[in-house]
Amino acid sequence: MSGFLRTLIILLPGIQNKQNKKTIKEKQNMNIYEIIFSPTGGTKKVADFLANELSREITNIDLSNNNEDFHKFSLTNKDIAIVAVPSYSGRVPSTAAERILKIQGNGAKAIIVCVYGNRAYEDTLVELQDLVQQAGFSVISAVAAIAEHSIAHRYATNRPDKDDYAHLKEFADKISGKLKKNDFTTPVVPGNRPYRKAANAGIVPKPTRACTKCGLCASRCPVGAIDKSNPAKVNKKACISCMRCVSVCPHNARKVNGLLLAIVNMMLKKACTVRKECELYL
Repeated sequence: MSGFLRTLIILLPGIQNKQNKKTIKEKQNMNIYEIIFSPTGGTKKVADFLANELSREITNIDLSNNNEDFHKFSLTNKDIAIVAVPSYSGRVPSTAAERILKIQGNGAKAIIVCVYGNRAYEDTLVELQDLVQQAGFSVISAVAAIAEHSIAHRYATNRPDKDDYAHLKEFADKISGKLKKNDFTTPVVPGNRPYRKAANAGIVPKPTRACTKCGLCASRCPVGAIDKSNPAKVNKKACISCMRCVSVCPHNARKVNGLLLAIVNMMLKKACTVRKECELYL
């Protein structure tokens, strides 16, 4: 073995360690705000993965917290934000929209994300882009991703899955590359203006006999629709059918009417059967 090769073999681990440390340092230097509305956790899975691929310094802003004062959040033009919401009938949930507009973007770079249950996201991304820009952010990329349907769990079951995460990792690498080049151009995203008419699913979960009146569903409801002293009492006009109460109940004691659920499953069957894939707009 030549002296050159021997020296290279000795130095190579050190060079690789320096490269790894450089990558970690670059992630640590990038401060990410994770601004998410994720009542059942699907959107959070996608946003968390992207945020952790881009940075080690993450500040969370939970748009589903009904007790938060969102006016207090003010970013700078040096910050980066992932703004992620689920698609509700092809639109941004109205509750999320109202709370996004209270945050001061001040020129922060935004990666917008919409997550849907394998049906379609229609005007969600373009509406989210408009909202985020109205709040003072600069949109530099957009992602559409899939998670298990929050009502009809038979569709997109256990997604995001390993293939979704592989796509999201690739997306994060491309977004990181764009940021490193100081390319802050706004992508063209699909959708229509004016947006499609907003629709409420009108599905209000109810407690079963297993309910212990612990009050967790009421305290975690994004819109305060559940009575804290009597969880069986729900303000149907306020309820946004987000299924947060169903997902957080420790006793599995809140359910959707079986007939209604069967109808939803039947209505979604044609649109949701064929697997959709994650999309990136740069």
